[in-house]
Amino acid sequence: MSANKETPGVLMPRVDHPIILGIVGDSAAGKTTLTRGIAQILGPERVAVICTDDYHKHSRADRPKTGLSALDPLANHIDIMEQHLQLLRQGRPILKPIYNHHGGTLDAPEYVAPKQYIILEGLLGYSSRKLRDCYDVKIYLEPDEKLRYRWKMQRDTGARGYTTEQVAKEMAKREKDSAAFIRPQRTFADIVVNFNPPSDNEAETGKNLNVRLVLRPTLPHPKLNMLLDGREGSGLHLALARDIDGKPVDVLEVYGDISDERARYLEEILWELIPEASHLRSNVGSFTDDKNRKAMSHPLALTQLLITFHMIKAALGEHAI
Repeated sequence: MSANKETPGVLMPRVDHPIILGIVGDSAAGKTTLTRGIAQILGPERVAVICTDDYHKHSRADRPKTGLSALDPLANHIDIMEQHLQLLRQGRPILKPIYNHHGGTLDAPEYVAPKQYIILEGLLGYSSRKLRDCYDVKIYLEPDEKLRYRWKMQRDTGARGYTTEQVAKEMAKREKDSAAFIRPQRTFADIVVNFNPPSDNEAETGKNLNVRLVLRPTLPHPKLNMLLDGREGSGLHLALARDIDGKPVDVLEVYGDISDERARYLEEILWELIPEASHLRSNVGSFTDDKNRKAMSHPLALTQLLITFHMIKAALGEHAI
């Protein structure tokens, strides 16, 4: 990707297809927040965002009749999702279905044209080989389960009009399908993102959360040793570890109490690794908290930048799918 001489600052891809990012995780794992932030960094005009919830087969009213939850692949048009992602990768438009979360209805489809970057976020994005073969970068969100429970309560009782009793009942009902269909997709991710509260403040749900990034060798990650300078209280920790399958991985932890100065220094290092994207330096780490206020998280910012690094490198042709 290089700068267009006629339009300074516009990134021109060196690959012949849109760069596709997958973000998969359980309900209320933070997929939309992460997706929105990355799209803002790259520029909304360059990003098409698709939520896999739109491929539900049944409305909320009809779903109980089927005996299937929305987490079950059988309750979703996986085959159409595969076709659509393949078409977008070829640079062709799709007519995407819409699932309306407010009413739980299946609304009229919308025309989606391919853009330079495509983000597919949702529950079942890695549930088939055909889907997995379409991505350049694959992320799995795995927040602390107690944190995810609080996030789901906040979202569903606030934005979606459920009662706390309804949310608790639904989460308990879905647990079996989460274990059967959602969590096994973790194995296909290049990066596993685990937000978790600090040990001295387990009620934290926002800007002071820590993040633990499991970096698998399926992507050429940047040499992160440059982020470490041996100082006490540096705000992060990098180590070689074993993943849950026993395979070696790098684990980068960024702590929620990292200082503003230290975080800006680390962000600057990551930006310098992708000089082609220097004009994108904005909107990093912002999110809306549980009181609907704009807030900023340094661990979130560094997570977004690392993912953006991989998307830019994929567009440069430096990643092999």
